[in-house]
Amino acid sequence: MADELILTAQGLRKLEEELEYLKSVKRREVAERIKQALDFGDISENSEYEDAKNEQAFVEGRIITLEKQLRNARVIDDKDVLTTEVSLGSKVKLRDLENNEELEYSIVSSLEADPAENKISNESPVGKAILGKTVGSIVDVEVPAGTLKYQIVDIKK
Repeated sequence: MADELILTAQGLRKLEEELEYLKSVKRREVAERIKQALDFGDISENSEYEDAKNEQAFVEGRIITLEKQLRNARVIDDKDVLTTEVSLGSKVKLRDLENNEELEYSIVSSLEADPAENKISNESPVGKAILGKTVGSIVDVEVPAGTLKYQIVDIKK
């Protein structure tokens, strides 16, 4: 399937929760804002109405996007996550060979990536460089500031 979206179970839950929130809470809030704005009268110069309609369009667009993503989602089965080589769903410990600092990342799809939670995309420079590699491998990662060298220290589920 060309549009298949591979997610972790946690990533799937996050999308489902966002969709449920938008459908059950946000839609009602926006509808109430529109109703209140209409109560102000003339909508031709009513910025509250215009803002609420714009928000409604955004919310409905996001709902459509999430529904499509969920229809095309395939959850990574824990048995598909390897510990012999880096794959989607792996937790990888890397050593920065320049400053000997250790970093730990979870490899996720681009939709789930969140650097603040140490979740990097399989499409990011580091993610691309380490996919398919094994413990002990040394990889070069091209970044705008130059080349970084990492050694894969550990791979877990």
